[in-house]
Amino acid sequence: MTGKAANWAGNVAFGAERFHRPASVPQLQRLVARGERVRALGTGHSFNRLADTPGDLVSVAGLPRLVEPDAARQTVTVSAGLTYAEVAAALHRAGRALPNLASLPHISVAGACATGTHGSGDAVGCLATAVSAVEMVTADGDLVTAGRDTDPARFPGTVVALGALGIVTRLTLDTVPAFGIRQYIYEDLPALQVTEHFDEIFSSAYSVSLFTDWRRPGIRQAWLKRRADAPDAGTPGPRWLGGRRADGPRHPVPGLPPAACTDQLGVPGPWHERLPHFRPEFTPSAGDELQSEYLLPRAHATDALAALQPVAERLAPVVRTSEIRTIAADDLWLSPAYQRDTAGFHFTWIKDWAAVAPALALVEERLAPLRARPHWGKLFGTSPETVRGLYPRWDDFRRLMHRYDPAGKFRNDLLDRYFPPEA
Repeated sequence: MTGKAANWAGNVAFGAERFHRPASVPQLQRLVARGERVRALGTGHSFNRLADTPGDLVSVAGLPRLVEPDAARQTVTVSAGLTYAEVAAALHRAGRALPNLASLPHISVAGACATGTHGSGDAVGCLATAVSAVEMVTADGDLVTAGRDTDPARFPGTVVALGALGIVTRLTLDTVPAFGIRQYIYEDLPALQVTEHFDEIFSSAYSVSLFTDWRRPGIRQAWLKRRADAPDAGTPGPRWLGGRRADGPRHPVPGLPPAACTDQLGVPGPWHERLPHFRPEFTPSAGDELQSEYLLPRAHATDALAALQPVAERLAPVVRTSEIRTIAADDLWLSPAYQRDTAGFHFTWIKDWAAVAPALALVEERLAPLRARPHWGKLFGTSPETVRGLYPRWDDFRRLMHRYDPAGKFRNDLLDRYFPPEA
């Protein structure tokens, strides 16, 4: 965060009357029980007002730190305010790993899971799919746990929950054996190669990201993150699908130095030091930006490229970089990948909302026929009616909100707009 009163990007000034950083769960319970309007705050990496409230804004970063692997269950229980960088380093020392990580290791575990944040990979879901249990403080101050095994009917609604059910204090995550990654970058893949070989490109590595700035057709960079133990783990060739292998480190934002990025050029390293694009000790991404993302059925990915290319010259002046990723389908009610293998089209914009807003509206117009779901924690203008039609379990989630929070303590303007209170 840039300060207590603003999010990380500085584009949202929080309207909370009071800010809190409780040092214990009992302290948090008392705070929630007496509050009228309460919202949780993670690392402040949301770009809209999802975390805002006129009442009490609560950071869970001060809760006791916990990273507790369970070898028998192959899980790890973590405190909600920890970042993925903090969790991953400790988990790796125990010989375990998470299936995937986002491009930024700086984000909090609870915040990322609550918004459906993701990495990339044909076979891996969003970060929330690793969650097997959620501990949270509900509106009356009670501490409750929802589990995948103990409440299978409602659990899929409690993970990507937008902070609407309670203040999350701990999460239990599925783990896998630790693994290594080699990262390679190819530059200047022609547009025709990308559209004709989209499946081949995204199946070529454990995690793949394509970057473009819309200034010319084609893909400026393809980031391939290959498991070191994969059969094809050897050094790939100097040319691939019309692109050339980078001869040095690269940054995904044109013009920025690559020192902030994780090691490339095929240098082997542990999963948590290669799956993110950025090192935790550096300012993530550009550091002076706005972000949006739209997630659509993977089968429509090349249609999305075709829809956006005719307006590329209108996007290019306000885009710092744009990233395309894939995410496996899941069963989490509000996940943008709910019940469909997904392709995500991410936009890192310049920090000028007046200039960005028309471009964002244009992207939404072009992608709407493809049933694109906006990322919950980023900037979007998609109407409530459209969003409701994109989520088959919308009604079930609104009922779950009422069950956990009948008085609307955890509501705010954004939630009221997209999930109106029951009459």
